[in-house]
Amino acid sequence: MSKYELVAGLETHVELATKTKIFCSCSTAFGGEPNTHCCPVCIGLPGTLPKLNKKVVEYAVMAGLATHCKISEISTMARKNYVYPDLSKNYQISQFDMPLCTNGWITLSNGRKIRITRIHIEEDAGKLVHSHGKTYVDYNRGGVPLIEIVSEPDIRSIDEAKEYVEKLQLLMHYIGISDCKMEEGSMRCDVNVSVRPQGSSQLGTRTEIKNMNSTSFITKAMAYEYDRQCDLLDSGKKVAQETLRYNETNECTESMRGKEDADDYRYFPEPDLPTIHVTPDWVEKIRMQLPEDPTERTKRWTEKLGVSETDAQQLICYRNAADYFDKSVKGLKSGKAAASCILGQIFRRMETEKDKENFSPSVTPENFSALLKLLDTGKIHMNLVKSTLEKMLDTGKPYHEFLSEKDLAGVDDKQLEALCKEAMAKNSKAVDDYRAGKEKAVKALVGYVMKTTHGRADAKKAEGLLIKLLA
Repeated sequence: MSKYELVAGLETHVELATKTKIFCSCSTAFGGEPNTHCCPVCIGLPGTLPKLNKKVVEYAVMAGLATHCKISEISTMARKNYVYPDLSKNYQISQFDMPLCTNGWITLSNGRKIRITRIHIEEDAGKLVHSHGKTYVDYNRGGVPLIEIVSEPDIRSIDEAKEYVEKLQLLMHYIGISDCKMEEGSMRCDVNVSVRPQGSSQLGTRTEIKNMNSTSFITKAMAYEYDRQCDLLDSGKKVAQETLRYNETNECTESMRGKEDADDYRYFPEPDLPTIHVTPDWVEKIRMQLPEDPTERTKRWTEKLGVSETDAQQLICYRNAADYFDKSVKGLKSGKAAASCILGQIFRRMETEKDKENFSPSVTPENFSALLKLLDTGKIHMNLVKSTLEKMLDTGKPYHEFLSEKDLAGVDDKQLEALCKEAMAKNSKAVDDYRAGKEKAVKALVGYVMKTTHGRADAKKAEGLLIKLLA
């Protein structure tokens, strides 16, 4: 065990999925030709006045409620002053002493709570583009609405940091306020790292690693920075408070500038925007619209419906698919088959991540549920569910268009035994191969039974009986 403890806190910027920017009507769509999604307001030309997008406040409140924050009835905007090429006004409109959301938390799988100090709204800056030895500025991103989620320095390991980011990413995407695509910059983190002797309660000097846009880079940067700070302390040197960047090529952190404090930004109240008033009634209305917490939802699936942890974690990533699943399993004893079919057969027909996000299969959840009820009551087996579902997905028609009364009658034990003996009699090579030690040869015999019964037999039961007869 190292004699030093890692201490970390994250400032996570989440780009909100509004159609227009925070203070003007310019598009927030990703991409586009440089400097085509901007106007006099978002580039701060003299004489222009910002107007706050109400949807931004609503989305921020949703984020606050989802992370157990207290929602402030009164909050204000402030000017954060600094000079940088991507900030055309030379200040950023943000929040300072009166943020919209305070005192929340995210619970990790180990039971530890990572406290959230605040969530505030602000505008994004433009983007610097480095090409052919020159630097250009694209202001399309300038004025895109953000929330900044600031945690307390409660993270004690790289694994905790990774889980915290992943849980935030899932939650913000799940409630529908952001696509959280880190590779496109719609979610990025500033990681504050310090170390201290094991058992100490005093915080060490922190460094801030800016604009991390993947969990992989976050973990690598934190690992490097932890080792770097430990080496400095071991050699009798001090850690300097500074802002760092992560060099992806060399897999190391590099100094950008001295770390700023709040005083360095000369915050003052934004004179062109009124105070934000959020009524308790409006907050409650927003709360009622929030979906079930994804962690609680997966817990319900695994504990009450028998869904595997792996399947639950895959399914919860797609809100529409999760809603479809819940409608499909209503009144059923088990959700295993539904999860398997959605993640296997239905997802297989969806070519892109966007298709999975939208999740609009040709089979309605009601028709899918009717098919699953036949399985739930033992009238048909899983193999017949899968073959019937394929036909339903091809046509959009309900199961009774493809299943007859004979199909629903199933195959009794006496019939199954007779069919297994028939399979053995007509497939002597498979029998000989199995008895010679080729255990997979039994699959050919099972296939014969399933083909003969048009999928009505229980494949697992047939295999067990065949193995017994072949012994």
